Amino acid sequence: MPTDDGAPAVFLIDDDRDIREALDALLRSVGLRVESFASVEDFTASGRLGEPGCLLLDVRLSGQSGLSFQAELASRGIDVPIIFMSGHADVPMAVRGMKAGAIEFLTKPLRPQDLIDAVNQGLARDVERRRERAERDAIARARATLTQREREVMDLVATGHSNRAIADTLGLSEATVKVHRAHVMQKMGAGSLAHLVTMAQTLKSQR
Repeated sequence: MPTDDGAPAVFLIDDDRDIREALDALLRSVGLRVESFASVEDFTASGRLGEPGCLLLDVRLSGQSGLSFQAELASRGIDVPIIFMSGHADVPMAVRGMKAGAIEFLTKPLRPQDLIDAVNQGLARDVERRRERAERDAIARARATLTQREREVMDLVATGHSNRAIADTLGLSEATVKVHRAHVMQKMGAGSLAHLVTMAQTLKSQR
């Protein structure tokens, strides 16, 4: 089955050529886009870091190890779904990787269905993460168009204040509050009060 060059990719990093080629062929056989590398260094040099997809990463690699790379990504604030592989049933490594946010820790020889399931989970998680980030960015851009007074009104509306309470808090007339509130709804693209509250909560979660 052909792969779509525009689709999210599985970035496979394993220094064993035979394993790398076998896994590459397996994942391509189910229609997945795969980019294979022999080391973390090769992957980072490729410029693929940050592209949509997930990492299928061997724990023990020549050069930088998989766990070390995971820690580096976290320190740089780069969030990418990671699936670890290991030829050794190393429980402490598995625990460390999973605690740091890995999706799965698979022991070689890999069961094909376990691998495919984990990769599909990783790709789905990346799609959702990018969707949520795009939504947060759009809300933030909309809020940036508000005046300072409109932001104050939005914050108070979102926390359940009535027009009268907002007017008293800000020293405005209730009619002026209604005008500001209408501008907020329009600029934010909020179809309802509940929608505006959800937007405000999304923004608050970023702080």
